[in-house]
Amino acid sequence: MESAIDTHLQCPRSLSRRVPDDYQPPFPMWVGRADAALQQVVMAYLGVQYTDQAQRPDALAAMRHIVASFDGPDGAVHHDLTHHVDNQNHHNLMAVGYWADPAAYCRWLRSDEVKDWWGSDDRLSDGLGYFREIVAPRVDQFETLYAFQDNLPGVGAVMGRISGEVNEHGYWGSMRERFPLSQTDWMQPDRELTVVLGDPAQGGRVVVRGHNNIALIRSGQDWRDAEGEERSLYLDEILPTLEDGMDFLRDDGATLGCYSNRFVRSIDLDGNELDESYNIGHWRSLDKLERWAESHPTHLRIFTTFFRVAAGLDKLRLYHEVSVSDGKEQSFEYINCHSQTGMMRDARLPSSV
Repeated sequence: MESAIDTHLQCPRSLSRRVPDDYQPPFPMWVGRADAALQQVVMAYLGVQYTDQAQRPDALAAMRHIVASFDGPDGAVHHDLTHHVDNQNHHNLMAVGYWADPAAYCRWLRSDEVKDWWGSDDRLSDGLGYFREIVAPRVDQFETLYAFQDNLPGVGAVMGRISGEVNEHGYWGSMRERFPLSQTDWMQPDRELTVVLGDPAQGGRVVVRGHNNIALIRSGQDWRDAEGEERSLYLDEILPTLEDGMDFLRDDGATLGCYSNRFVRSIDLDGNELDESYNIGHWRSLDKLERWAESHPTHLRIFTTFFRVAAGLDKLRLYHEVSVSDGKEQSFEYINCHSQTGMMRDARLPSSV
């Protein structure tokens, strides 16, 4: 059995594990693997926000424009598309892109096609909202976990390979211990979210400054190939419990340190729903995420449901990826989005800092 931390990322531990070295997990799980040449990735959540169905064609066209900008040598090497309705009853489309080379991402971002479109006055007047939430963790700052071994989604598609069965899962604290950085660093936050441009209450262009070690979790479910009892298991047992927990974090997560929570449905370029979904959660710290996972009833119900059925999963594909990042490697920008969108909700205006 392998360690979730790849050999070239292992170092002498100054922080101890929660379980003994001979711990045996209750069922098999795997993590993504990458060549040592991979040093840092970029995760870009590029959103289009609209208020009613009459705006849907324009919003879909904007999303397609973003996807088209991925064409070429500097575009995202992997992407997927999602839709969700937030608790302000706004629709949100997202193109979620991944880069294996931050320099390529910077060239894409600064290209005339991308820069001119984002900076155009049309973005302020076309009746839609837009956002870009970007983090660029180093390889020691993220972890993955999969209940399957092929066609990895998300950052796994950038990593390219899969491990053998890994040791660090099935116990509280295992998420942290899959981070290479956890061998020597507690990954603590250092300041508050701050608005550095604009005013969320006024609309227009708003930029939020993040801080070190914001935690981002993407936790996914793919039931495209699940049939019969397994499909029913997901739709009738797992999904309702999952939705309850995600709605709680969306509406009340601020008190627990959750900056933003979105439970999204995967779609195609025409906006048609696919049998995939995932949660996107931004947290003040990994510690805050862990406290909710270990102690809050909404997650304990999710966790116990998964443990009860995990050994019998065949076609249902469950996974997650969790990262932290340095404040200088984050970018949170919004155009004409409502003030509760993403990081704007909890960001302080300069006068209140």
